[in-house]
Amino acid sequence: MTKMMKGRVSRNGSYAIASSMKDGHDQQPCITCTTFNILAPIYKRLSHEDPGCRESDHRAYWLARNHMILDCLLAERSSIICLQEFWVGNEELVNIYEKRLGDAGYINFKLGRTNNRGDGLLTAVHKDYFRVINYQEVHFNDCGDRVAQLLHVELASPVSQFRNNDIRQEMLIVNTHLLFPHDSSLCTVRLRQVYKILQYVEFYQKKNIVNPMPIILCGDWNGSKRGHVYKFLRSQGFVSSYDTAHHYTDADAHKWVSHRNHRGNICGVDFIWLLNPNSYRKLLKTSWSEAVFGMFKYLLRRASLTESDAFAFLKADNPGDYITYSGFCEALRQLNLTGHCNGLSHEETKDLWVQADIDGNGILDYEGFQQRIWNLTDGGNEIWDVGSNGIQEQAIGFSVKNAVLFPPEVEKGTWPEDYSLSHHARLTVVFSPIRMPCSQMIA
Repeated sequence: MTKMMKGRVSRNGSYAIASSMKDGHDQQPCITCTTFNILAPIYKRLSHEDPGCRESDHRAYWLARNHMILDCLLAERSSIICLQEFWVGNEELVNIYEKRLGDAGYINFKLGRTNNRGDGLLTAVHKDYFRVINYQEVHFNDCGDRVAQLLHVELASPVSQFRNNDIRQEMLIVNTHLLFPHDSSLCTVRLRQVYKILQYVEFYQKKNIVNPMPIILCGDWNGSKRGHVYKFLRSQGFVSSYDTAHHYTDADAHKWVSHRNHRGNICGVDFIWLLNPNSYRKLLKTSWSEAVFGMFKYLLRRASLTESDAFAFLKADNPGDYITYSGFCEALRQLNLTGHCNGLSHEETKDLWVQADIDGNGILDYEGFQQRIWNLTDGGNEIWDVGSNGIQEQAIGFSVKNAVLFPPEVEKGTWPEDYSLSHHARLTVVFSPIRMPCSQMIA
């Protein structure tokens, strides 16, 4: 048994808990957050020889496994619990979770996927740590019938360093489970799901005129650090809490894993993302365009096209040395980014062209192609920045104290054969509240 005290995670047997010890002289309590895809019994195969044999047909199996999951969660005692593949379609299992979590002091919110898929999400926050201000549900209404939950909460116990001022001690929590990339045509759907989440968060903040506050996004993102979803969230200022705690860079894609999928592949797909109110952020629409153009560039490079080849491909048969909107649309169609139900819509395609054709003259020359498609890296002045009016508004934020994956083997990039609790690892992160200046948008 190894213990790391003073605000760090303690590892004890099969669970990780946040120590109530304080760091230094700040004497601040820690907040812990756990995300875990618990593998719905309707998806758990009991036999490789008979793929139709599922755990949901054997009550004793799924009942025992889910009680073990709850034992681990309750022993861990996280302030926030976000579960994916929660079997909302089984009343008995739902009642077990609601009772055991409720008896332990949690306030629970469940949400099933659309079209009665059977599974969904469960988010639980401990009443000793939070007061729930609002709860919202986000339905993507797409081919994956995916959903997300948003909780607006306030710290139940004031943090000492904020007690004598008007700083609201609030945060937003999101729980979601993105579509699995069964084929390349679904990459656009997955990006759009993240875009919808961030759009809704932005809409909620503006509608309710809330002060800048930290945002935590939890869940099974069904994509690794190499993917477009990861890069999209990073461009919005979010940081992977686990990687932050372990000082990993964006390039450290194989340091850890959290999932063994149905194909037998292992990779890191479970994240707890943190966005502090002092983070520099691009406009959301700019990040979306960059993400799609990034996917566009990836597909062209996969086809072994150089920069000049890509320009010629977009230019097509146009006699002039420039790209037109019709050529742009045809290139997207040939790359399978449009022309089917999961592809970019006409409106999304038009928006992309507007982002590229900044001067609005209807054409894009080679230099414009380089700057706004091929080598697109930033949105100019379209960012969030710290206020420069001489008076910086203060807000609550979080520092990442530590993060632990269970089972511990996954932290070394391997998957233990004797682990059967789920096909995902459990991720727990420890946060410490801190005071920081908040950012504001430059119009």
